[in-house]
Amino acid sequence: MTAAPEPVAGGALPAGGAMRVMGAETEYGIHAPSAPTANATMMSARVVQAYAQVTRQRAAGGAETRWDYTDEEPLHDARGWTVDRGAAHPSQLTDQPPVLDAEAVALAYGREELELDGQDESGTLLMNMVLGNGARLYVDHAHPEYSSPEVTNPRDAVIWDAAGDLVGLAAVRRLSADPDLPPVNLYKNNTDNKSVSYGSHENYLMPRSVPFGDIVRGLTPFFVSRQVVCGAGRLGLGQDSSTAGYQISQRADFFEAEVGLETTIRRPIINTRDEPHATADKYRRLHVIIGDANLSEVSNYLKFGTTAMVLSLIEAGLAPKVEVFEPVKALQDISHDTSLKATVRLLDGRRVTALDLQWMYHEAAAKLAQDTGVGDAVDGDGHTHDVLERWAEVLTQLDSDRAAAKSSVEWLAKLSLLEGYRQRDGLGWDDARLGLVDLQWADIRPEKGLYYRLLARNRMRRVVDDRTIAAAVGEPPADTRAYFRGKCISSFGKDVVGASWDSVIFDVPGYGRLQRVPTREPLRGTKALTGGLFERYREAGQFLGELLGHNTAPPAA
Repeated sequence: MTAAPEPVAGGALPAGGAMRVMGAETEYGIHAPSAPTANATMMSARVVQAYAQVTRQRAAGGAETRWDYTDEEPLHDARGWTVDRGAAHPSQLTDQPPVLDAEAVALAYGREELELDGQDESGTLLMNMVLGNGARLYVDHAHPEYSSPEVTNPRDAVIWDAAGDLVGLAAVRRLSADPDLPPVNLYKNNTDNKSVSYGSHENYLMPRSVPFGDIVRGLTPFFVSRQVVCGAGRLGLGQDSSTAGYQISQRADFFEAEVGLETTIRRPIINTRDEPHATADKYRRLHVIIGDANLSEVSNYLKFGTTAMVLSLIEAGLAPKVEVFEPVKALQDISHDTSLKATVRLLDGRRVTALDLQWMYHEAAAKLAQDTGVGDAVDGDGHTHDVLERWAEVLTQLDSDRAAAKSSVEWLAKLSLLEGYRQRDGLGWDDARLGLVDLQWADIRPEKGLYYRLLARNRMRRVVDDRTIAAAVGEPPADTRAYFRGKCISSFGKDVVGASWDSVIFDVPGYGRLQRVPTREPLRGTKALTGGLFERYREAGQFLGELLGHNTAPPAA
């Protein structure tokens, strides 16, 4: 395999505000109501296969591209070491492709044969794809997972995360049209309320020069408290929901450590996975596992926007000097108190509420944005001002006007809905009917999901519109390397044999060997820099010829 030059160089993002390279990973809850004992991993594989069938109708030359695992390094720890593979939990070995052959799936569903559409030439079911919008869709153990393409701002993070819901919906629709398979439902939530939790992760690029200890100190109080803004709400207390009640966060009860590498066991508030998917000596990818999966666009927007601003504070050495005593306990105490009156102890002896902590961070972020100019309403970066305004508005409403806040804050919107059922039917928090309401909130089918019913009645505030989200299902962001990745797949799908965050791999007749195009700089390969290439060429050989400096023809084999 030969390596091509990296696509045309890009610029830099303004510092001090809400803009940075970021993205989301969402594992969806999965259930087949008519086949309750069906294997979840196999059902998830069917979801990926179903979407491959959908994209086969539009991708150039076939289904979309498989994932390249070459540069995966999941056992590197940001604290300076690498975990031995023999000592790692199996869930940590994400650099190994999942394997599930068609025969196993056929046995699970009682079918002797499966259509070849959606499988590769060997008959193996597709379980890992890179999509034309630059995203990744794959089976993560027992769940289908959508990893959004890299974006540069919180609004785009909301758009391409929501596009993943439409990807899942398209797969669900495709499966429901097959009379020989049980219908599958997908839920954008984080727990089955039977002691199992699955993740909604965020990723933020930041300079490697920032000491990791500074990241831990600056982020821990923020993560402990930010759930009041972006929690998705959950029925039941405790990992197994054995205690009746309602809490702010879907994930809080599943965290057991302050800092660590794991993501499915001994979950830490600060995850130390050091896998940058970019130029390693320049960048660190902060892998955030503590967030809830959000349907509310405002909660999701603030989750990304406020976290990006806190990282700017940390990079500038201006994060609030505050430390929480027993952060894991504080995280759960805050989650269990929907009145928002509970206080947590700081190491200096003070006791503060979650809203107090959030206001500390908001004040510091607003000052930095003002000092750097990125927060100016007219001349700023176009994003930071809005994040600061919405952040302050939501915090003020949570403190003094909760009725207004419920159209933005997801946990409060869900709580209001559940309280309505409780008052109407005299239900206790342990009533199974409320559990069904909690689940139905997260159903990604618009005709079934309770969130979508509120949205249709204009009872949930929006950040973007449906048309923009729908366009993002097939189109990549224009201002990151995701543009190059996605356009390679949608334009030259039959010639792309693999892709990842770090590269796109071509197999083009006439070149004699695979051509690997590295994409380690996230702000290279943008539409402004490479869009002309895609407009000029319809054949991969000519496209690569110019990219590699061979004029417009491939070299002799």
